[in-house]
Amino acid sequence: MAARRRAAKASKAAQAARENPYLQRLAQDAELRENIRDAFTQTRKAYSRLANGKAPAKALMEDRKLQRELRHAAESLRVAGTALKEGPKRRRKRHPGRTLLLLVVGAGLALALSEGLRKKVLDALFGAEEEFDYTSTTTPSPAPETAAA
Repeated sequence: MAARRRAAKASKAAQAARENPYLQRLAQDAELRENIRDAFTQTRKAYSRLANGKAPAKALMEDRKLQRELRHAAESLRVAGTALKEGPKRRRKRHPGRTLLLLVVGAGLALALSEGLRKKVLDALFGAEEEFDYTSTTTPSPAPETAAA
């Protein structure tokens, strides 16, 4: 009987853990776990420095290393708390099609508005226009002379 109750309680606890967004976040976010681990480590170091035999008030006021460790632990806890509240950061998806469309529209506008750029592009695609003087290879036949009266 007691084993069934314990199993039922364990089942309820597991279900509650699965539904808890904070525990889900903790399980999924490696950076959050690292911040919590770092805060714990710094707090443990600070506690060992605090419990080294000096009066705690004196150690807090005079020990710079203790102050630095406490500050670091507080910063790690603040970052972890903020990350838990805000949820995971969404990464921006890259849209290469949108970038390509913007590039094509920009190039089209530049070509339409700039005559110099348009000439450069046409010269690059089809070669430079050659300016030449036309000279006929055939000579016109002499005009017939009219008889003088």
